[in-house]
Amino acid sequence: MGRGRVQLKRIENKINRQVTFSKRRTGLLKKAHEISVLCDAEVALIVFSTKGKLFEYATESCMEKILERYERYSYAERQLNSTDQNSQGSWTLEHAKLKARMEVLQRNQRHYEGEDLDSLSLKELQNLERQLDSALKNIRSKKNQLMYESISVLQKKDKALQDQNNQLSKKIKEREKEMATQQQQQQEVQWEQPNDDINSSYVVPPPLVHLSSEGEYQGEGEYGETEGTQRQQQNNTSAMPQWMLSHLQG
Repeated sequence: MGRGRVQLKRIENKINRQVTFSKRRTGLLKKAHEISVLCDAEVALIVFSTKGKLFEYATESCMEKILERYERYSYAERQLNSTDQNSQGSWTLEHAKLKARMEVLQRNQRHYEGEDLDSLSLKELQNLERQLDSALKNIRSKKNQLMYESISVLQKKDKALQDQNNQLSKKIKEREKEMATQQQQQQEVQWEQPNDDINSSYVVPPPLVHLSSEGEYQGEGEYGETEGTQRQQQNNTSAMPQWMLSHLQG
């Protein structure tokens, strides 16, 4: 027959209770060792008998280290639970405050927009009017300040552009002056060079020879006059009669 289930209740017989404690303690220590080896877990086992005798088991780490770790973990967990409980109550209160404040801000925004004014009294309306006037003054003041700052920035930019334009104009004038000077120098060089060429290539022309009415050339100058006289004398001699020539020769 199979083994029946043992009813879990206190064993009344002291001898049986002692035997059962000894057997179950041995089995419990064995199971603790097995789980520490198989699962690489840190196990600490503490057992006190009915007579106050201590039985313990710990893995390779000593019992003190395991107990210290357990105390730290337990303390942190208790602190976390306590903080969660306190914070839960504080968050609930804070949520209620923020919700009420949000409702007030939404109502004031509607009033500033001119809505839901029926519920306001005369004093509240006057107070709202003063707030709006003050807000408008601040808005106009800020707008004017921004406009003045913008105008100042534009004026600075305009001045900078004018200075830059003046500098560019000055550079352009200087460049034009340099170009005009260069052109003038080039023209002077061009005028000097042709005169030198003309002077170097100048040759004294020969004396002019004039053609007489009889088809003879007559030169000018000293040699031209001599040759012309000789030729005229020859012409005159050839034009004279023979007897006159013989008389002149004789």
